[in-house]
Amino acid sequence: MNIQIRQCDITTLQVDAIVNAANCSLLGGGGVDGAIHRAAGPELLEACRPLGGCRTGEAKLTPGFRLPARYVIHTPGPIWHGGTAGEAELLRNCYVNCLKVAANFGCRSVAFPAISTGAYRFPEEAAARIAVDAVRNWSEPLPEVVIFCCFSERQFSIYKKLCKDEIIRN
Repeated sequence: MNIQIRQCDITTLQVDAIVNAANCSLLGGGGVDGAIHRAAGPELLEACRPLGGCRTGEAKLTPGFRLPARYVIHTPGPIWHGGTAGEAELLRNCYVNCLKVAANFGCRSVAFPAISTGAYRFPEEAAARIAVDAVRNWSEPLPEVVIFCCFSERQFSIYKKLCKDEIIRN
C-alpha cells in the first residue's frame, strides 16, 4: 500500500473516496463534516437522510456529488472521555471499517482526515498512531493508496514523523 501525507483541503482531492469525520446523524455538522457537506452540495444531505444515521466506529458510503472524489465514506469517531471509555478501539474501528467499505466499492484511493481530533478532542498524536497502525495492518489489495489529509502544520508534522518511511507530499 502506498501511504501519503498531505496538508491540504480534503474536499479538493481527486481520489475514489474521501472519509468524512461525521457525527452519528450523518446530517452535517462543523469542521471537516461541514466542509464536505458544503463542497458536495445539498445532494449529499439528501443522500444521507435515508441512511438512518451511523453508530460510532461504523462507516457508510454515499456518492461524492460535487466533490472531485467519487464517494464519501462517513464515519462517526469517538468523543474523547480521557481514554477510559473504549475510545482507541472505536477510533481504530473507524479506520478499519472505512477501509472495508472502500475495498467493497472498488476504491483504489482513499483520503482520511484526522478523525475525532477536532471538536471530539481525541489527542492528535494518539489518534495519528491509531490511524497509521490501522492502515499499515490492512492486508487487502484495495485500497492501493491511502492519503492522510492533514488540516494543520502540527498534524502534518505528527504524521510525517510516524510515516517517515512512506511517501510524503505537501
